[in-house]
Amino acid sequence: MQKFILVFFYSLISLSGTMKTNVKLRSDEGHIQWLNLTDATSSLQSQKKPVLIDLYTDWCSWCKVMDKKTYLNKNVEQYVREKFYAVKVNAESKDALVWAGKTYQYNRNYKVNDFAVFITHGQLSFPTTIIIPADGSEPQAIPGYLETKDFELIAKYFGEGGYGKIPFDKYQKDFRPTWQ
Repeated sequence: MQKFILVFFYSLISLSGTMKTNVKLRSDEGHIQWLNLTDATSSLQSQKKPVLIDLYTDWCSWCKVMDKKTYLNKNVEQYVREKFYAVKVNAESKDALVWAGKTYQYNRNYKVNDFAVFITHGQLSFPTTIIIPADGSEPQAIPGYLETKDFELIAKYFGEGGYGKIPFDKYQKDFRPTWQ
């Protein structure tokens, strides 16, 4: 009887491991491949692209909505994969985060990592989409939930090279969204 229970137990473990692997493969297929800051920094050494940072917290319900609605949109996924280094950063990370040669620590007073304070210019809001232009200039923080059409405007402004060349209000006025 003990042998049967052990075989049954190991079969369940083996089956659950297979199921997890299959689910993981399906869920990663075609989705944005989120990098960490270290990988994004390494990638920037070989090819310059803007960096898109999704700044979130675990408790933020609008962050989860943006993950499910905006970031799972096929147009968003494809465009972000082609034009950006996409990074997810938990604003409340207690790990040391390194960006551009500087190390940021968890700030007990603000209860967030100092990197979140830096990239939002101290205007903490979740979610926040941050774009660091390909030229490495100052991070541009766009606070709040972005629907697909709003995300398209921001992504294309930076992804097509409009930032720094065309004033945003003019770009926005002439822009016609195509993503749904």
